[in-house]
Amino acid sequence: MVAPGSEDRPRQGRRPFRAQLNKLRWLVLSLVFLMLLALPFLAVYQSYVAAHAYDLMSPSEQHFYDFMAWLTGPITDNPEQDFNLVKGTTWSGTLFGLRLSDPLAVLSQIAAEHRVFTAFLLTGLIPLVATLLLGRIYCGWICPATFLYELNDNFAVVLRRLGIRLPHRRLDTRFKYLVLLVGLVLSAATGAVVTAAIYPPAIIGREIYYAVAAGGFGSGAAFFLVTLLFDLLVARRGFCRYLCPGGALYSLLGRYRLVRIQRVVGDCNDCAKCNAVCEFGLDPMRDGFGQECNNCSACIAVCPTDALVFRLTPRDQAPQGPGHLGREYKRSQALQSGEAGEGGRTEAA
Repeated sequence: MVAPGSEDRPRQGRRPFRAQLNKLRWLVLSLVFLMLLALPFLAVYQSYVAAHAYDLMSPSEQHFYDFMAWLTGPITDNPEQDFNLVKGTTWSGTLFGLRLSDPLAVLSQIAAEHRVFTAFLLTGLIPLVATLLLGRIYCGWICPATFLYELNDNFAVVLRRLGIRLPHRRLDTRFKYLVLLVGLVLSAATGAVVTAAIYPPAIIGREIYYAVAAGGFGSGAAFFLVTLLFDLLVARRGFCRYLCPGGALYSLLGRYRLVRIQRVVGDCNDCAKCNAVCEFGLDPMRDGFGQECNNCSACIAVCPTDALVFRLTPRDQAPQGPGHLGREYKRSQALQSGEAGEGGRTEAA
């Protein structure tokens, strides 16, 4: 027998693995960001090794060389060659010999050069297929800017708890598609890859390299700081939702993705925690996902009744109405039962 109201309480015991996916996502984001931090140091050290000019280095360069030799010694005895296995950034690079590029990098290069380089086109094939299958997963699971934007959103939560009111405006999500189009048109007109100048993942990789190799930041760092302030002072995750050209491209590519988050209406209690945690302002509680969803699994992790699951389907569910464990659904069921009872008594009379 089920105790009264027990269906409203969170399920006890060990939660399913899918509820832990958000932790795994944060681990992946952290590792990607750490990799971007490490790669410039490895590249500089590799160039020092290749130069064979230790005696001509300054004392600070020699200290750096010695430290990197100590740090990487257990990994390789041939850094000049082995460090070629992992190079570049999330914009375009090599991962253990596999060349990968952001689809936006490929599309922008085609626009700027007015021709297709087959070898470069193939480097975007794996991310492209992954997006067609999994949706906007790059934005949620790999993008180094997401790591910083979510930390920025956590900072905003702290400010709100301290009583500082922050605006949360809703803009037109279609504007980012205009940004993408204008960026590609300007790339075609100027011969320069304009989108790279306003695309946060490309900016972060570039600026980290500048800081390590050149000892300072470029103008991209100031631009990225503006995007953080935009998210904080204008709209939650505003740049990703309304302005990012890469977000626009990934949304278009992932519109008919095969892996989607969907709601099990029978297990939903309408607590709205999924809506509150969604940084993209979607409506999981009423089956409102759409092409903006990046399958980040934050809503799955926060759901107390495990009512959100990943499913293999090319379409979102139509709105299913109130969750069956929620008060609204129970009230409607009680009213229907009451009306049915009244009808039965009337017929008996």
